Amino acid sequence: MMLLLALVVLGAVLPLGSEARAPFTFEAEQEPAADTCGYNSCPLTKDDMINVHLIPHTHDDVGWLKTVDQYFYGDKNSIQTAGVQYILDSVIPELLQDPSKRFIYVEVAFFARWWNEQDATMHQNVRNLVNEGRLEFVLGGWCMNDEASTHYNAIIDQHTFGFEFLEEFFGECGRPRVAWQIDPFGHSREQASLFAQMGFDGLFIGRLDHADKDVRLNQTNMEFVWRGSPNNLGEDAQLFTGVLYNGYGPPSGFCWDINCKDDPIMDDENLNDYNVQKKVADFIDAAHDQMKHYHTNSIMMTMGSDFQYQNAHIWYKNMDKLIKYVNAQQSNGSDVNVMYSTPSCYLAQRNRLNQIWNSKADDFFPYSDHPHSYWTGYFTSRPALKDYVRRTNNFLQVCKQVAAIEYLRGPEVNTLREAMAVVQHHDAISGTEKQLVADDYAQRLAKGIKSCQAILNVGFSNMLTVGSSLGPPEQQFCDLLNISKCSMTEQYDSVVMLAYNPLCRAVESYFRIPVQGTNYYVEDKDGTSIPIQFIPVSNATKDIPERKGARTDHDIVFRGTLPPLGFYLFFILRKPPVDVSVKKNIVKVAKPTEDVILKNEHLSLTFDGVTGKLTKMQQLEDSLQIALNQDYLYYLGYSGNNSKDDFQNSGAYIFRPNNSQAYNFSQASLKTKEYITFGEAMVREVHQQFSPWVSQVVRLYENKKYAEFEWTVGPIPINDGYGKEVISRFSTNLDSFDTFYTDANGREILQRRYNHRDTWTLNQTEEVAGNYYPVNSRIFIRDEAKNMQFTVLTDRSQGGASLRPGSLELMVHRRLLADDHRGVGEPLNETGSDGRGLIIRGKHYVFLETIPKSARCHRDLALQLYMAPSLSFMIANGNRETWIQNWGVQWTAMKKTLPDNVHLLTMEPWRTPDVEPIEYSSYLIRLEHIYEMDEDPVLSQPVTLDLNQYFQFKVHIINEVTLGANLPLSQLRRMGWAVIIDKQARHSDTEAMLDNTLQASNATITLKPMQIRTFIVIPLSDEPTT
Repeated sequence: MMLLLALVVLGAVLPLGSEARAPFTFEAEQEPAADTCGYNSCPLTKDDMINVHLIPHTHDDVGWLKTVDQYFYGDKNSIQTAGVQYILDSVIPELLQDPSKRFIYVEVAFFARWWNEQDATMHQNVRNLVNEGRLEFVLGGWCMNDEASTHYNAIIDQHTFGFEFLEEFFGECGRPRVAWQIDPFGHSREQASLFAQMGFDGLFIGRLDHADKDVRLNQTNMEFVWRGSPNNLGEDAQLFTGVLYNGYGPPSGFCWDINCKDDPIMDDENLNDYNVQKKVADFIDAAHDQMKHYHTNSIMMTMGSDFQYQNAHIWYKNMDKLIKYVNAQQSNGSDVNVMYSTPSCYLAQRNRLNQIWNSKADDFFPYSDHPHSYWTGYFTSRPALKDYVRRTNNFLQVCKQVAAIEYLRGPEVNTLREAMAVVQHHDAISGTEKQLVADDYAQRLAKGIKSCQAILNVGFSNMLTVGSSLGPPEQQFCDLLNISKCSMTEQYDSVVMLAYNPLCRAVESYFRIPVQGTNYYVEDKDGTSIPIQFIPVSNATKDIPERKGARTDHDIVFRGTLPPLGFYLFFILRKPPVDVSVKKNIVKVAKPTEDVILKNEHLSLTFDGVTGKLTKMQQLEDSLQIALNQDYLYYLGYSGNNSKDDFQNSGAYIFRPNNSQAYNFSQASLKTKEYITFGEAMVREVHQQFSPWVSQVVRLYENKKYAEFEWTVGPIPINDGYGKEVISRFSTNLDSFDTFYTDANGREILQRRYNHRDTWTLNQTEEVAGNYYPVNSRIFIRDEAKNMQFTVLTDRSQGGASLRPGSLELMVHRRLLADDHRGVGEPLNETGSDGRGLIIRGKHYVFLETIPKSARCHRDLALQLYMAPSLSFMIANGNRETWIQNWGVQWTAMKKTLPDNVHLLTMEPWRTPDVEPIEYSSYLIRLEHIYEMDEDPVLSQPVTLDLNQYFQFKVHIINEVTLGANLPLSQLRRMGWAVIIDKQARHSDTEAMLDNTLQASNATITLKPMQIRTFIVIPLSDEPTT
């Protein structure tokens, strides 16, 4: 046992012995007939030699330096020589000519476009190549998504979109077996978990911290089993993971693309430049060098890179010669055997090794490629785009739900599905693209939103129509409510607001609708006047350029409860009657020495009367109190010349402040105003002005346990010649030591420690940037002795850290004047619509709770934030009575609400061609348990529910499928791996995911903590009722 443990520490992989499983094969799962795809299509290897798997591939960014369209067609080659259509045009004929050749393709966004331009003959040729395993799809998502800034809902959706295309046109042979995340800038544990749940057998990555890679190379630990959910899903979320040796490029000297400069293989012995012997010797040396860092006798070499194979013949002609001449040396004693192969064939070789593998249970953030080059700036880069993507994902879920419920099967939903899938790309939502490309992504989202607005118009019209032959007025959407702008309330005296709730539980929401003046009242469906409150539009809001021409000067605030998976109408009307409850505001300017106290029934916030800053937070229910200072500061971005690592700039990718000290604003004190109301206020606000370009409104809503911090930052001034990176910092007297916590893509929580890495000894060179982590939805600290947790939730992905005990900071905006020399070729200098600089508005939501109560607070609010109500407006034709006579006023698809720990993650129309009768329309439904083990004494328990008790329609389950919906769960056979966990060798159970399959006649399911289950269902009853 001691020998085993010693070797494990050194990264060794050991024979499993008598517990070895039989060699893995997919023969039982293969379709009948002559298909030889998948693991059965692999080339023969030689057990007594080093088998080199050559992987011909191209990495095609779905936008980066050029737009998606420009990359596909090869436009704007003055920026970058890249045309994806020519890659596929060139590769396919090479494969057709030679049965030994292989190629893998990744980005379905490009392949689907190319496919749609081909004729029937080419379609059949490509299908044959796929069925023979010679053209293999790996990953299979619409793009290769970023792993830091993406939300798990969007990750699942974009992969499902790609899988759906591959399944439709290529069937089982088009199903990817291997995930291929070779270019994202760091890797998330949640991503690995999702891949495992999608049914992947392995994952290969290209980027990890340079120090981590050095350790892994030295310890021969480049391949391991990643435990994607060690405390919740266990083996179901484990995934074999390999780190590529050369990033994702070929070994030095063996790049044969049209843009490469390496020598071709010149094999005419009569030439003075004859180089076969040198090329063969160099390649054999490269194989032996790589082999030192991997186990057993197989290695994988990636033969390709960004947008390569536009002239595939050059690559294949030289690789043919390489294979021929290297293998010929076997007769002279060489131990190297070279072949065309694929990542899945290499993975199958690893699985047959009869070995025990090391494991990993943390993630690969932050990523650094040099000591002073931490890629942590992109966690925040382009914050407006990150916000737009998050809000659009919310709207897409609403669109899919309504399209499913109302049986709307047009192309409009797919327009937004595709736009959202594209923008998950690792150079899109990351904010690391050129400005013109960022603009293109935003335009695609806007086009998709417009398409889905048309879907909602039809769907809501159907739901509203109760029996009248007259359809309701058209829905209008106000996309700029966050800056108090809405054309409907400006153009019409009275409007009807439809508030749709995409959650399967009733929610109490506050609505802020911009209006002109204060001469309004709000009624519900019964004519009952709803209490309202008017808040003047702030000067900071009025100064936002996108508000140009807006006439609204107040926000009308009111509260309403929305039914689960349904809507409620509110009537916003002019000229209130005398008895309407209107809460008028007075503005109280804080006196120089008088503290300002903001308080509701749950929280109390104290602002210092001298400095104007927050000083104290109290949670009243449990008598919790902490000292709390919240401030805005900025780091100056380092501006060097990138000539060496010491002179590394801060840029779109890299965060590198010029020192570890954040700068405060110059004024000695804040300007603070308190907005209060007569009587019981629904919302109380404190307005703070930190500088001419940083302001904040702190709000407490009635009945809410969180404090809302709405910040407005920008335009960041650059006239001093410095780029700036703005943070919001919360400093408490909690003793959190060196530990803090962040979410992974909006799901599981990971523990972080200052200046620490779990798998190697960190030599920290950047005290600030090297401790930043992606914060997709929340970050928190704990004081175990005081039983307190301080939690901050975000409205978009940001970078965050805890640089000292009791402190949290989140980066909210960046504007830089130098490029960081990682390829994008321009500074991150967003100038906004008026050219002065981009203004960003966002929100943080702050909790102070006991540790046992905290999960219930942050889990529930995080869900409500990313699945917020969707608001639309209609002209109020006639009075409320006239409306009720003609149209409905509320609607729900639920009989009762789902349990508090269950979320309807997905509900969308689904294609089921083999289901009879044909008029049935199927849904894709995903249900998830949103709590982790031991987070909450009640809500962390498994939950069993009969779906037919919850939905208005009867649920007929056709099949339970994998997370990506491209394989019945009953047919899933994932590879098993022997793995070291807690110093013990364990073998994964490949049948583990099959325990939860169920018969089509049964709609009762059980969900374990963090489990997502995916079903194809048919609704069998009439339309849902009101």
